[in-house]
Amino acid sequence: SSIDSCRGIEPTSVMAQQFEKLAANAAKLGGGLLAVAALPTGGIMLWNSCAFNVDAGHKAVVFNRFSGLKEKTYAEGTSFHMPWVEWPYIFNVRAQPFTMPSLTGSKDLQMVNMTIRVLYRPKDTELQSIYRELGMDYQEKVLPSICNEIVKSVVAQFNAGELLAQREAVSREIWLNLVRRAKDFRIEVDDLSITHLTFSAEYTAAVERKQVAQQQAKKAEYEVMRAKEEKKGTIIRAQAEARATEMIGKAMQQDSSWLEMKRIDAAKRVAETLSKSTNRIVLSADSLLLNLYGDAADQSSQNMLKMSK
Repeated sequence: SSIDSCRGIEPTSVMAQQFEKLAANAAKLGGGLLAVAALPTGGIMLWNSCAFNVDAGHKAVVFNRFSGLKEKTYAEGTSFHMPWVEWPYIFNVRAQPFTMPSLTGSKDLQMVNMTIRVLYRPKDTELQSIYRELGMDYQEKVLPSICNEIVKSVVAQFNAGELLAQREAVSREIWLNLVRRAKDFRIEVDDLSITHLTFSAEYTAAVERKQVAQQQAKKAEYEVMRAKEEKKGTIIRAQAEARATEMIGKAMQQDSSWLEMKRIDAAKRVAETLSKSTNRIVLSADSLLLNLYGDAADQSSQNMLKMSK
């Protein structure tokens, strides 16, 4: 039994030794793999700390811990700097919008609500001075104050009516003044437009009342002209009727056939009216001009001819 027990222990110790050797080899191999994997990771980290990208429409300046801002301006693309010693600051040099409302007074003391929209950009050759004097938020420090000042000074030169009628001229005047003023801060202004322009409620109501009064005045003027034209028309019609009466009288003196024709027309109208009536009418044919034949017709024609004379 002792011999069997010794034989059973020996294989177990051999397997344990083999496992220990395998573990030692694996540890050595794992350390090598970790070292190999650490090389590209460290390279990537070093690249990210040394390189910086400048996108399209941007430029950068670099601040050095020991010498301050560098004079070089970095354009688009990838550039390098010393990590933990230099820091890049990237500016947007594209045209950027800035909108500002302003409440100001016109030349005739009317309150005006005006909103302007400005397209501005930093002067790309003066980025070091802009960062040194104003910082990255230069537009928030400069544009609100100078825009408000210039809008108030220009609007005060125009009255309310001129602000509406000469809106383009007002916008151009504000832009020219803003261009000159922004140059002091190394900012370029490409364009300016007035996007909103309103007046106080009192002034708006006064303008509406004025327009109503003007419309009423024009309407009264039209009525006067219409009355004059109607008067002329009445005079012309009266003159025409008088002339027609005179001509008819002369024609009747010369020939009574025209009168006979009129009597026939009148008789036709009377007969047509009576034919449409549902009532029975018994009247003299002579009084209704229906007797177109005989002595009565001749006598009636003679009487009318004498009256015309």
